[in-house]
Amino acid sequence: MAYWIPIIILACLFFSIASLADKLVLSGPPQPKSYVFYIGVLNILVVLLIPFANFGLPNIASLPWIIMEAIVFIVGLYSMFVALERFDVSRVIPTIGAVQPIFIFILTFIFWSNQSLKGTDLLAFIILLIGSSIISFEKNIKISRNYLKITLFAALMFSLEYIFSKFVFLNQPFLQGFIWMRIFSFMFVLFFVLNSNFRKEIFRKQNLLIGKTRIMFFCGQASGGIANFLQSFSIFLAPISFLPIVNSLRGIQYVFLFLITLFFSYFYPKILKEGISKGLIIKKIISILLIVLGLAILGIY
Repeated sequence: MAYWIPIIILACLFFSIASLADKLVLSGPPQPKSYVFYIGVLNILVVLLIPFANFGLPNIASLPWIIMEAIVFIVGLYSMFVALERFDVSRVIPTIGAVQPIFIFILTFIFWSNQSLKGTDLLAFIILLIGSSIISFEKNIKISRNYLKITLFAALMFSLEYIFSKFVFLNQPFLQGFIWMRIFSFMFVLFFVLNSNFRKEIFRKQNLLIGKTRIMFFCGQASGGIANFLQSFSIFLAPISFLPIVNSLRGIQYVFLFLITLFFSYFYPKILKEGISKGLIIKKIISILLIVLGLAILGIY
C-alpha cells in the first residue's frame, strides 16, 4: 500500500470529528462570515510550527501558488458555509465531496496531462468514487439551480486548493510551504473586517465565541487543523496522478462519521440522535466494501 494512504485515512478521522462539530455549531447562531473569519484567524497558529521547519521566505516560483491557494481556500470555506446556511448539511457536504474528486481529476489532466490516472489506478479511483458517493448521499436530495451553483462553486474552489497546494509542494519543502499558505490565509481573511456588514456580523454580541458553542467550535477547529495538516502532507507525498485518489478517499470520512453518529445515537442520544435504519446500514456496508476494494487495488498494484 502507498505510504500516503494511512496518512489521508487518519486525516479523514479528524475531518469527521470536525464535521460533527460544524454540524452542531451551525445549528445555532453562527453565520458564515463570522465562522470563516475565526477559522481564518486561527490559521495564524501555524507559526507554532516555525521552530520545526527550516523556515525562510518563499521562493518566486511558489509565491503565486501560495497566494492563490490561500484565496481559493477562504473563498471555498465561505461558499460552503453559505450553502450550509441555506441548505441541509446532509445535502451540501455529500455533493461537494462527490464532485470534488471529478474536478481534481479534470484539473490534474489540464495541468499535468502526461501524469493523469491510467489502468488499474483509474479503476481504483472509479470504485472509490462510487463507494464514497453512495456512503455520503442521503435520500430525497432536491436539487435547485441555486443549490447547484453554490455547491459546485465551493467544490471547484476546494479542488483548486488541492492543485495549487501541489504546485507549492513541488517548489517548497513541506513545512515551509504549509506554513506560508496558512499565513496568507490569515492575511486574506483580515480583509473581511474592511466591509461594514462583515464587521457587524463578526463582532456582534451573539457569535461563535459566546456560550456553549465556544468549546465545540475550538474542538472542531483543532480537529480540522490536524486534518488539514495531514491532508496537506498526503498531497505533498502522493504522486501528481494520485491527487484525485487522495481526495476520493475522503469518503472514509463518512465511514468514521457514520460510526461516531451510531455511537452517540446509541449511548448518548441527548447529545446526538439520528435515525439509523436497516437499509441505511446495508448501504453503508456496501459503500465500505467498495472503498476497501478500491484500497486493495491500490495496494496490490
